[in-house]
Amino acid sequence: MRHKKAGRRLGRNAAHRLALFRNLTMALIRHERIVTTTAKAKEVRPFVEKLITLAKRGLADPAYMLHARRLVLARLGPPSKAEVRPEDAEASKKEPPDGDPTHVIIKLFREIAPRYRDRPGGYTRVLKRHYRRLGDAGETAFLELVKPTEKRVKKKKAAAPAPVVRPPAPVVATAPAPTPTATETPAPPAAEEKPAAEQPPTS
Repeated sequence: MRHKKAGRRLGRNAAHRLALFRNLTMALIRHERIVTTTAKAKEVRPFVEKLITLAKRGLADPAYMLHARRLVLARLGPPSKAEVRPEDAEASKKEPPDGDPTHVIIKLFREIAPRYRDRPGGYTRVLKRHYRRLGDAGETAFLELVKPTEKRVKKKKAAAPAPVVRPPAPVVATAPAPTPTATETPAPPAAEEKPAAEQPPTS
């Protein structure tokens, strides 16, 4: 059991896992919303947000800009030099090219970091999808950048209803019971005297 082992292995070794995070970050910066498995989305989210925080620090302090850019280059690796929207060779034969040759790291510093200048973290969101991945039916989710104007609205709990205080019942005044006086007290009936039994005469 992997007790006290933070993070997910995702079935890869360290080098392969880092390459996965870099590629997912590049795709997220390009499209600003991607579909991946729920486990990968939850694992790559802190990787992306730390890069955005580094870019924000570089914007806040011009003296720190070069250092922040080098840190992002070191963590993002070769995908940082990828184009935001590569030109489609087949489509460019018929139509004028519509690609964007801007590098991913430049978009991170010029567009994404200023967008969250006043936001203290929480730049990404994971939304679970109902559809499963074909093949192994793995759970999928959207990983997207939060809009700068969005704010999390906390639902306020409804206040408990005030206790109902019933008015006291009216007190009905009752007349006191009349107390018997000495004159009105009836005399007890006199005991009847029984005649004494007659004794037989003595001779």
